[in-house]
Parts: sequence; structure tokens; C-alpha cells
Amino acid sequence: MSTTASQTMARHGAPDRMPFENLVGVSAYRHVGIFFLGATVIPWALWLLAGWNSQRPPAQAWAPWTLVVLGMTGLAAPMFLAGGLIWCDPLLRRDVWGRLFRWPHGSGKYVVLAFLLMPASILLAQALSLMMGHSASQFRLAEHLSFSAGILPAWVILLLAPILEELAWHSYGTDALLRRWPVFTASICFAAYWVVWHIPLTSIKGYYHSNVLLSGWIYSLNLALSIFPFVLLMNWLYLRTGRNVCVAVVFHTTAVAFNEIFQTHPDSKVIQTGLLTLLTCVVLWRERTLFFQKPAIGKSLGF
Repeated sequence: MSTTASQTMARHGAPDRMPFENLVGVSAYRHVGIFFLGATVIPWALWLLAGWNSQRPPAQAWAPWTLVVLGMTGLAAPMFLAGGLIWCDPLLRRDVWGRLFRWPHGSGKYVVLAFLLMPASILLAQALSLMMGHSASQFRLAEHLSFSAGILPAWVILLLAPILEELAWHSYGTDALLRRWPVFTASICFAAYWVVWHIPLTSIKGYYHSNVLLSGWIYSLNLALSIFPFVLLMNWLYLRTGRNVCVAVVFHTTAVAFNEIFQTHPDSKVIQTGLLTLLTCVVLWRERTLFFQKPAIGKSLGF
């Protein structure tokens, strides 16, 4: 590369190189089958058991605390599985530990987006819904959450779920997929997997996914479809911040929190999915190299 070209790339931040440099180390995440099989079978077994129990007559159902134990154990299982795989490999321990606290130069704007993108999208969606005749009361704070979690306060699930999930998906799972596929393919495959992963939660009476299912097929379909732009945007921010796990946690947390904090009409969530899909298309076009070109990963580590 000429000196002039190098200087030009330096001035403009070499946008296409940075994400690929951030993928160094991904090649060590080898056990994709073990991880995703375990991360599916264990939660599914526990959640289906919890769902069966939640549908039984109160006189026959197990103690209320068993629902919490089954639900939370299933939720945390992928994180513990990822932790076990990471702990067994010194390279993975160093890589994950670094990604928890590493903030590469120039990543600040993406961190800001992680905090603001989801709140802004739901507020804009609610504003657009006013033109459909929906009430401005959507902008009022909700008096209570739209779901229950047995004897556990629902807000605990609201805050814990994104943390427990992303400590699994973005400490091991996503990187295991990126080792094999381009970012776009890995993201779409994970989004489809994530839709399936949540299915047993629809069987647990009072849970969020169960309530959405009861609200109608349009809103159930929207919940499933919304995961695809959500994952693509989250992985974009994840890579642009040096595979920072905390950014994924923040993005996931703001998504679930701001969809509960207001008296949002379900139609507004459909509009939000449309807005996020449009934004995702723009990001995919602008970040074509990042999403569609598979880099030579891990050569510097000898893999």
C-alpha cells in the first residue's frame, strides 16, 4: 500500500479493517455443537416442565418457588455452559476477560448508540402510532409490567435476563458462529435459533412470551421477526466496539426495559420492528464488507 493510501486510511479510520482485527481470537471458539446443543436442551427441558406445572390446577401445582427455580436455572444454563467451555481454555479466558473491559479507540459513538437506539426507536414508533389513532397515553410510565414471574418480582427478570443471556451469547455463542460464517450469516442463523430457543417460554402461564401468544398471531409473529434486525444491529455494535460483551448487555437491556417502561400499544411494537428493519438495511449497505466478507480469522494465533 502506498504512503498516500495509508495516510488516507488513517485519516478516515480504516472502517473496514477494524472489525476484522477485532475478530482475532474467534478461531478458538471451536465447540459450537456442544454449546448450542446444551444451551437448547437444558433450558427447553426445564421450561417445558415449568410450563406444564404452571398450567396445572393450583391444588395440584408444585410450590410457587419451583417455577422460579426452573425458570431461572433454564435462563442461566447457557451462561454456565459458556463459562465451563471458556474456563477450560486459557486463551479463551484471556480473550473474554479482555472483551469485558476493552474499549477500542473510536468506539464511543457505538456505545452511545447501544444506550439510545432502542429507546429512540420505541418512542418514535409510539409517535408514529398516533397517526393511526392510538392514544398519547402510551408515553405515560406503566404502572406495572406486562408479565409476571411467579413469586419473583417481574423487574428482576427484566434486568437479569439480558445479563445472563448475553454472558452466554456474546461470550461464546456468537463467536463460535463467527468462526465459521460471515457476520450476516452468523447473525441470521443465531436469530432463527433464538426464536426457537424462546418457544418453551410460551407455555409458562403469565410469562411475557405466553402473554404475547395470547394477544394474537400478528403480535407473536412480530416478536419473532423483530429478533432478526435486533440481532444484526447488536452484532454490528458488538464488533464495532471490539467484541465488547458489555455493549451487547446494554443494548439488550435497553430493548426489554423500554418496551415495558411505557404504556406501549402492541401496534407500536410492530411499527418499531419496521423502523429497526429499515435501519438494519441501511447499516447492511454501509457495512457491506463487515457483514458479507468472511475474513481470514485467527492466523496470528496459529489456528
